[in-house]
Amino acid sequence: MDLQTTKNTIDEIDQRIIEALQQDGRRPFTKIAADLGISEASVRQRVSHLINTHVMQIVAVTNPVKLGFSMASMIGIRVSGERLLEAAQEIAEFDEVIYLILCTGRFDLLAEVVCRDNDHFLQFLTEKLYKVPGVQLAETYTYLRVCKQNDWAFLSQARLSPSPPPHQPPHEG
Repeated sequence: MDLQTTKNTIDEIDQRIIEALQQDGRRPFTKIAADLGISEASVRQRVSHLINTHVMQIVAVTNPVKLGFSMASMIGIRVSGERLLEAAQEIAEFDEVIYLILCTGRFDLLAEVVCRDNDHFLQFLTEKLYKVPGVQLAETYTYLRVCKQNDWAFLSQARLSPSPPPHQPPHEG
């Protein structure tokens, strides 16, 4: 099934099911069905179709901060042409790299990287990334704050900087 055919098969109910599962991937089909005024069997069939046609997938999204990775960066990487695909394959294997794309423009690769702290990041750069044959240049952009990230973001779904909590009065006790 081509992309256009798949796109045309997504209707408003499918979109609402997707939105419900984006909010909570474990939401029971019975609750989604009740909210949409359709049967549970219909929700189950539609979800199955959306998964089988690769429109969506249901996965666990981790919070890197809770896992001890409080530093994130985007790294633009220039690689010698004859090593581009091999270098990309090697870089993709590093645990710190959570997202990697081949691209056009100033850099050949963009890598999103999470590390525990500055020392871990320095170790990643010097002992891993800079040792990949063909890597000519790496320019790093350390995240200070994620100002916007929606469910359609092309970058990883990791939420490094959740929205600040609403102001709460000081705890009295």
